[in-house]
Amino acid sequence: MTANGLHHVTAYAGDPARNVDFYTRILGLRLVKRTVNFDDPTTYHLYYGDSAGSPGTVLTFFPMAHAAPGRAGIGETQETAFAVPRGSIGWWTHRFVAAGLRHEASVQAFGQTTLRFRDPDGTMLALVGVDDGVGLAWTGGDVPAEHAIAGFHGVTLLLAEAAPTAAILTDVFGFVETSREGSSIRFANGAGLGGHVTLRAVGEFLRGRPGAGSVHHIAFRATDDAAQAAMVQRLEQAHGMQVTEQRDRNYFRSVYFREPGGVLFEIATDIPGFAVDESAESLGQALKLPPGLEMHRDRIEAVLPALA
Repeated sequence: MTANGLHHVTAYAGDPARNVDFYTRILGLRLVKRTVNFDDPTTYHLYYGDSAGSPGTVLTFFPMAHAAPGRAGIGETQETAFAVPRGSIGWWTHRFVAAGLRHEASVQAFGQTTLRFRDPDGTMLALVGVDDGVGLAWTGGDVPAEHAIAGFHGVTLLLAEAAPTAAILTDVFGFVETSREGSSIRFANGAGLGGHVTLRAVGEFLRGRPGAGSVHHIAFRATDDAAQAAMVQRLEQAHGMQVTEQRDRNYFRSVYFREPGGVLFEIATDIPGFAVDESAESLGQALKLPPGLEMHRDRIEAVLPALA
């Protein structure tokens, strides 16, 4: 089966303007799409990624100015990690100090230098030094190309037990166990960006509570509809998972299921991509709405807050 790394990660946030400022100015990501939550068009859905919004680079948010904070616990994504050039961790540490951003001292995790920090809403993030190049990293801000975030390194899931989730990672998404450190097990699948998932098994504990700073779901890549359908069939027949019908998200087509550890997983197609409704050069500059909401544009724009 083809290795399928991360497609995107979606989280909750607080103030939308603060969210944009942090991810575009401090982290130097590109705002590749500004749209709305299709299920609640009174709130934004903001997408950040590399210069093209490539699968494996995109972190998205549902920001709500007065959102209550989430609570960390099992059954959720504990940490989302980005890949940066191996020699850039020191540069990023200085950048965080200059910006007054609280962060931990860099450590060695699974043999890689890792710098952990939180965004203004408390979302747990990390930068991991890798030997790969910067790919299509966005350089339209003030982060030099030689230090720019390339995309995702991977995610860490906090679970009561690892084995049931591991079975799906290996059998459906093509991951293999590569190493262990304490209660954490790392899986990789050679997919490049987004090719690592770490399972941290801690036994029974409080369940996570959704809110600002927590992750709503993680999405894995499917090349196209046929590849997605094959994974759905495997999930249902070999693992007894209940998977939703396919949903059109304009920029990809998605199915969802709750994996055994409680984390919401999505399988998203690589196609059609973010340039389907605006040019690659102007990604993220205008509010884009799905066809069913376009007739309500004036009303929607009237209630959405300014982003700058």
